[in-house]
Amino acid sequence: MMCIQTQGKLCRSVWKGLVLGTLLTTFLIVLYSYAAPPLSFSSTEDPSSLQCHPPSPPKPQSSNSTAQSELQCLPRHNLMFLKTHKTGSSTILNILFRFGEKHRLHFAFPHGRNDFDYPSYFQRWQVEGYHPGVCYNIICNHMRYSHSEVKMLIPPDAVFVTVLRNPALLFESAFQYFARLIPLTWKLPGTGSEQKIDAFLRNPTDYYDPSGFNAHYLHNLLTFDLGYDNEMDIKDPRVPDFLKQLDNHFQLVMLLEYFDESLLLLRDLMCWSMEDILYFKLNARKDSGGSRLSSDMYQRAQEWNALDTRIYQHFNATFWKKVENYGVERMKKDVMELRRRNEELKQECIAGGGPVDASKIQESGLQPWQPFGQTSIQGYNLRRNIPPKHRQLCRNMLTPEIQYMSRLGADLWVTRLWGNIRALLQF
Repeated sequence: MMCIQTQGKLCRSVWKGLVLGTLLTTFLIVLYSYAAPPLSFSSTEDPSSLQCHPPSPPKPQSSNSTAQSELQCLPRHNLMFLKTHKTGSSTILNILFRFGEKHRLHFAFPHGRNDFDYPSYFQRWQVEGYHPGVCYNIICNHMRYSHSEVKMLIPPDAVFVTVLRNPALLFESAFQYFARLIPLTWKLPGTGSEQKIDAFLRNPTDYYDPSGFNAHYLHNLLTFDLGYDNEMDIKDPRVPDFLKQLDNHFQLVMLLEYFDESLLLLRDLMCWSMEDILYFKLNARKDSGGSRLSSDMYQRAQEWNALDTRIYQHFNATFWKKVENYGVERMKKDVMELRRRNEELKQECIAGGGPVDASKIQESGLQPWQPFGQTSIQGYNLRRNIPPKHRQLCRNMLTPEIQYMSRLGADLWVTRLWGNIRALLQF
């Protein structure tokens, strides 16, 4: 990296931080590997002894439906949610945390951190307190998906759900969020993310190295998170096969661009109430109001992420078939009701009626985790004098992922240690 004389002090500071950060991260990884050694399983062990053994299901309850008649159904408690990157999944996590806490469900949390050793493939020994036969109701933290491993941890009737995003917009968001952690972006010309994205997309093969550190964030990130080879050619004969696998694995694939409709499909699938899916947008960047990609750059981003584009197109089609089955008019009515109730709670819960910059958040318990070297993620302040009926609900809906996981009993010592080190070094 070339540093002109007037920027020498700044460059030395950046490199010093990067070196210290790398050394400390390595230390944490080594420490973590000793703290959580993988379990070993005999090749002759009976697979049935490893499968979770769920307790008896609860009695049926009535679901609050906006359909004309209130149906008797059994609210489902067992859910695998694959949390993909930069897809609004932190907001969905808050919904799942609230539901799980309300019904005293058993979460499968990572050991020591808030992801399952990502970007490595998920293995069941990464779950805090795992032992063969233990059963969980909800799995929902970041992982690189492995269906065979996940299904050993949840009951056979569990619902599998994930969420996707328009690949061009996902690429833009991932680039902006993770660029400081991806060394191959450091040599890109330009002074801001827009110029660097433009330079990269004009000649991606000049800069991209699939073996580079964290390079997966910049190429078919959805494909990677779903557990497939993100460097596969779009014409590879395996592509139709893994689309069929995804169809078989996931009962619902949500779309960020149709977030409210997605939540209503989730609610219908799980037989939950409207209150269960109320939300405030969490973990949003302060400059996330809209894409800054030109039409040319948008097209290049789609082509560069061809596998993600194929996956998105496939599940966009299946999504609208589910909407048709739900009922188009019913969906329009329920979307309006969901938005009305969200707006009512927004006015009741949030001081100032909207998000604020991190520096203006008054409670540390409502302070979101920030990307490396930035304070770009906004959060909220609670209003004073919230009516008792919604006081706890308001706080729950505004609580960021890390704090909520801790409240639910997750041991996040690695995440917190790294956060303290970052603060000490003033990253």
